[in-house]
Order: sequence, then structure tokens, then C-alpha cells
Amino acid sequence: MKHLRPLLICLAGLGALAGTSPVAGAAEPRLKLGYLVKQPEEPWFQFEWQGAEKAAAQYGFDVVKLGVTDGEKVMTAIDNLAAVGAKGFVICTPDVRLGPGIMNKARQNGLKVITVDDQLVAGDGRFMTNVHYLGMSASRIGHDVGQELFKEMQRRKWPVEETGLCAITFEELDTARARTDGAIAALKVAGFPTDRIFKGAQKTTDIPGSFAAANIVLTQHPVVKHWLICALNDTGVLGAVRAMEDRGLTAGDVIGIGINGTDCIDELRKSKPTGFYGSMLVSAPQEGFRTAEMLCHWVKDDIEPPLDTRTAGIFITRENFEQVLKQEGIIP
Repeated sequence: MKHLRPLLICLAGLGALAGTSPVAGAAEPRLKLGYLVKQPEEPWFQFEWQGAEKAAAQYGFDVVKLGVTDGEKVMTAIDNLAAVGAKGFVICTPDVRLGPGIMNKARQNGLKVITVDDQLVAGDGRFMTNVHYLGMSASRIGHDVGQELFKEMQRRKWPVEETGLCAITFEELDTARARTDGAIAALKVAGFPTDRIFKGAQKTTDIPGSFAAANIVLTQHPVVKHWLICALNDTGVLGAVRAMEDRGLTAGDVIGIGINGTDCIDELRKSKPTGFYGSMLVSAPQEGFRTAEMLCHWVKDDIEPPLDTRTAGIFITRENFEQVLKQEGIIP
């Protein structure tokens, strides 16, 4: 028994160390970052989430995906992120005028913020340029839409006096206005006459909203034979195309070019061409990946991202969309 005593003491010491080692050598809690989007059911935001998840897998953090469809849900989501230990979030807000409230709530909870797609607006109506932002260059991508519309119109040899531009607008959102204004400006520079440009204001930024806006334009200008269409996104153009189809205008009479490139996949896959000619693709997976990556580096490594990062578009049509979307990881 005497000879066993040192062994028992040794085993007791090992047991004590084993009992304390999980605390002493505990791993750091896994980093959590939020990704908040205004329309979680839309393909665009689903693809952004996919990109964020890819960044999470690469850099070893958890992404908390939340749909925030109104201001109340935004504020609740920020509190919830803080409660689960998140250190920051990416957000596409349902209302850009929530900017000051979002940033105040984030500061109260000690969360870093990167905005995506829609830039936050201050109380005076100006962009909050002191808040980190990643999104498309709205006026540039609109300008590209206008150029492509004019090129295709020329290729089809449409007489200008028989052609009109149906610009589906949503003036309340600065990003939307910059896109349609950019398209209109490019057409004017190319020589398209101002008196052939007809605006239709959307009340809602969806297909029914653009359908209704286009119907008003078509009723006001029934003698126009050929139509160009621009809008803030793919759904804006799709609604206008549907309105024109209702009036017997086919793919031979309509050139619609959208923006985003993810809400038009089914349209471009149709066996028979429609008036939806193409779209300026901005890669949602890449935007999701890059914003999540930048936020991760900011939180973990104290590498602050640029205040303003802009992305460009890729023109897709029925001829090339499958190849481009596969390269971007949007379709298998």
C-alpha cells in the first residue's frame, strides 16, 4: 500500500489537470457574422447568401442569414445578432432612409457594418458615404444598358421615328434612378431623340408594378411600332414585356434589357424568344462572398475595407447566359 501512494498522488494530479484542461485550453468561440437582406425570397439575395456561405466555409466563421422586410425587423435582427455573439453584419436594407437608425443600433451593440446593393441615406437625403458599401456602379451599368439597346436597335434597322423607349422608373430609390437615368443618358448620347423617351413610374418594384406602369405608357403612345425597355432590374423589364405581349407586341418588336441577370433565367430558357433580350449581370454570389470576406478580415484581422467598392456588369443574352452563369457559380 505504501508503494501505491505515489502512484495514486500522480493519478490524482493528472485527474485534476484533465478536469481543468478544457477550460485552460478552450478554443476561441467560432466567429459569427450576420447577413441581412430585404427580400429573402428573391433569387438575387439567395445567391448573395450562397456567396457568403462560401466565404464562411473558406475563412471559418458562421453566417447568420436573416430576412428583414421592414424597419422593425431590421432593428430586432441587429439586437438578435448581438445576443448570439455576432461581431458584425452585412445588410441590404428594405429602406435606405433607415440608415441613421441602423448605424446607431449597430454602434450600441458594438457591431461592424457593411452595406450591400443599396447605399444608406442620411436624414438630409444624402448618401452616408462614411458607411462601408459594396454595390454596382448604378449609373455605369445603366449606361451599358442604354448602349446595348441602341446597338440592337441599329442591328435590326428600326427607324427612330417608329421606335420608343419605355423607361420603367422608381424615382424614390437613388440606385434605381441612377440606373434608368444612365440608360437614358447613353441613348441620348448615341443620338436617340428625347421626344421618343417615355417614362412609366412603378408603384411597386415587382412584375405587377412594372406591368401597370408600362400599360400606361402604351396607352399614351399607341402608334409606336417598336419598343426599347429599360428599368431598375430584370423584373422591371419583365413586367413591361408582359404588358407589351398583352397588346400583341412580340420579340420582333421589343428589345428589353434588364439588370441583375438572376431573375431572368427562366425567361432566357424559354424555347421561343420573348421581348426580354438580355440583362446586365452583376454577380450576386461574388457580392455575397466579397462583403462577407471583407467583414471577416475587418473583425478578425482589423483590416478595414474601402468605404466604397463598385462592381461592373456582364452582358448576357440567350446565346451566352448558360456559359456565363455557370462560370459565376449561379447555375450548375
